[in-house]
Amino acid sequence: MQRIATTVRLNRSVLQFDDTAYARLERYLAESTSLLEADPEPQEILADLEQAVADQCTRRMRPEQTVVTLAELEPALQEIGSVQAPGSGPASLHEATPRSLQQVSQGAVISGVCLGLARYFRLDVTLLRVISVLLLLGTGGAMVLVYFGLMLLLPYAPLEVGGARVRWLPAKCRAFMEYLRAKLGVDGPGKIAA
Repeated sequence: MQRIATTVRLNRSVLQFDDTAYARLERYLAESTSLLEADPEPQEILADLEQAVADQCTRRMRPEQTVVTLAELEPALQEIGSVQAPGSGPASLHEATPRSLQQVSQGAVISGVCLGLARYFRLDVTLLRVISVLLLLGTGGAMVLVYFGLMLLLPYAPLEVGGARVRWLPAKCRAFMEYLRAKLGVDGPGKIAA
């Protein structure tokens, strides 16, 4: 008999990890727990950290994949970063890493504008999509022009190797926007070719 995977509950999510990924996750969470000993609310921070790990791993898993491996866990932990001990660095986990506003094709529904905005402002992407639809209806369709403008102006985030597969519509939007930018001579946001 051989154990294939370990089922783990990370805050509100339940995932299966292979043995090497589980061992790495245990080390990461143990290090984080020891760094948070002096914090007045370590359980709340650890719960948020667990949820971030679950969300990042889920985002990186292929649709048919059921077990998280090191290939998904390591990039997730690198993106999240290490926990800062109280008083030893930035006030939050995310301040140490610079953010850039980009469209994200992997996991996108249309072009990745809402997903990119949600990551940049650290909002729930579903909430942002609902707000966008309400604005679309409330403005009589003028929101389509704003969305198209953002599609044209926001650069695309690089595709993650081994990340989620890009759906058909986001792939077509990405190809069309890259074609349109080349025709207009726009190299990036605010950069017009001479």
